Amino acid sequence: MEGEWEKPEDGTLRTQLSDMQYNVTQHEGTEPAYDNEFWDNHEEGLYVDIVSGEPLFSSKDKYDSRTGWPSFTQPLADGNIVEVTDASYGMVRTEVRSYYGDSHLGHVFPDGPEPTGLRYCINSASLRFIPVDALKQEGYGAYLSLFKEFVTADGKLHLRKELPDWRSMYAAADTRLAVFAGGCFWGVEAVFEQLQGVLSVESGYAGGDAQDATYHAVSSGVTGHAESVRIIYDPTQIGYETLLKVFFTVAHDPTQLNYQGPDQGRQYRSAIFYTDETQRTAALEYIGRLEKTKLYPESIVTELSSLEAFYPAENYHQDFLRRNLNHSYITYWDIPKLMELQEKYPELLAVNH
Repeated sequence: MEGEWEKPEDGTLRTQLSDMQYNVTQHEGTEPAYDNEFWDNHEEGLYVDIVSGEPLFSSKDKYDSRTGWPSFTQPLADGNIVEVTDASYGMVRTEVRSYYGDSHLGHVFPDGPEPTGLRYCINSASLRFIPVDALKQEGYGAYLSLFKEFVTADGKLHLRKELPDWRSMYAAADTRLAVFAGGCFWGVEAVFEQLQGVLSVESGYAGGDAQDATYHAVSSGVTGHAESVRIIYDPTQIGYETLLKVFFTVAHDPTQLNYQGPDQGRQYRSAIFYTDETQRTAALEYIGRLEKTKLYPESIVTELSSLEAFYPAENYHQDFLRRNLNHSYITYWDIPKLMELQEKYPELLAVNH
């Protein structure tokens, strides 16, 4: 959308929007609770910015917060939402605005349900609703996959069964550690969990300056951490170079600088945190071979850094894909990675699929 859409002049917006839509989106107004278009809408579809048309929320993440306004547990993608401190009316809140349209949408509060614990309280006047049946016609056909039910019994997606209890079964084994960052850790974690020889995958944060890390702190960008995964693996079953191959060709796009797909910011950078010089050399050599083969039309931007510390993410982030197969972000961004893994490297998959 960037470079293809310009926000109309104020005079044009006044004619395109209703008085309520204009007041809410352009002057941070608030519509009445229980007297707005979408607070009780239960139809499946997308909610887009009334001004720019950029996709903001999915009906799959909408819930009844009993506040009288449309409420969502999360945006469709972090990159579509901008958070701003709002100190109006004698209180401090977090305002949310659309990225391209710069429309005031509402506020986000830390009192929502799991898995995010967030409540995006949004004005209906800032939104346009597009039902599933109209997505293709309206130019949002790429989002149809959000509303398909992906289950392991349909013969299309086969997830590995629960990983072994590596702490007890492999306590005496010669295990190795690898840490990668490739955007949102939900999908990266799920990809590596499927591999034979991988004993444990944990989502977390690495590469920052702060001595601790939480999701909200890392998301602010001030700590310097990247969303990462820590992999414990058995080197007699899978090698570090094989992990590199999956990391570069399935788990993420190494040519995207400081973002992955819809997620923007340094916390979503492509990075390898090596544990020793052997890993560093292997990573450099693998990147060199990829550059020579011209597998990607753009240059690889993956950063290499020594692993100083790894901070496990909150429990609700762990094994997120397996527990939320029909989550809108998972179905659109991460399920395709698993399908690609099955098609591209079937010989690497764990035998207990």
